[in-house]
Amino acid sequence: MTTATTRPSDRRISPVFVGILAVTAVTGWATWTGFAEQPGVAVFLFVTAAWVVSLCLHEYAHARTALHGGDITVGAKGYLTLNPLKYTHALLSIVLPVVFVIMGGIGLPGGAVFIERSRIRGRWRHSLISAAGPLTNVVFAVVCTAPFWLDALDGVPADFRFALAFLALLQVTAAILNFLPVPGLDGYGVIEPWLSYSVKRQVEPFAPFGLLFVFALLWVPSVNGAFFDVIDAILRTLGITDVDSYCGQSLYRFWEGSDDFCSVIR
Repeated sequence: MTTATTRPSDRRISPVFVGILAVTAVTGWATWTGFAEQPGVAVFLFVTAAWVVSLCLHEYAHARTALHGGDITVGAKGYLTLNPLKYTHALLSIVLPVVFVIMGGIGLPGGAVFIERSRIRGRWRHSLISAAGPLTNVVFAVVCTAPFWLDALDGVPADFRFALAFLALLQVTAAILNFLPVPGLDGYGVIEPWLSYSVKRQVEPFAPFGLLFVFALLWVPSVNGAFFDVIDAILRTLGITDVDSYCGQSLYRFWEGSDDFCSVIR
């Protein structure tokens, strides 16, 4: 792949991202130790901050892969600093996905970095750039679920276990939704270089509405039920029970009050 040169300042990690990491670390510690007076607030801040970190890494993966694929402009655009405010649309990339987590516990794909595709040569490179983001979510999900499938939960506080389970659910949903071959999503970006010109021209007008189409489908009860059945099956394969993810979401939504069932098993 092409090796691109960027200025050191283009690669310097943003203080904004460092601050988000600090929030993740502090609230993770508070969740683990039970330091917080209201554990739900600590879980909410921990999961939200960790989710934003994963969104930043998702976009960084796109940009970094594009850089080595030939688009040397990503550095000047600030995409390599992990600063969420530098993305194409901070509202779509960060704010909207966080709102959807709060509303429904879905890892909604965010916006995207702007890649100058004309600088990229080779269909495989184009596909890899699109796949890099959701693959980051897959890696994040593996890390979150590692204590479960490695049977390494001895001594892990229940609140922290539940928080990890819910965070894993978000990563799995984000990976699956991102990999859907729907125009506007990364999954379509993976297969688009292999489509004929005529097909791409016919599909192009629908790209801005792809995410809205997926969101609308998820509001259909039967589709929503089938989707989360798949998510639950994947999580169970990774060692996370329905109770873990349910109680994680219950703790996260602390404003709804404590769940008696989860309070008993904590």
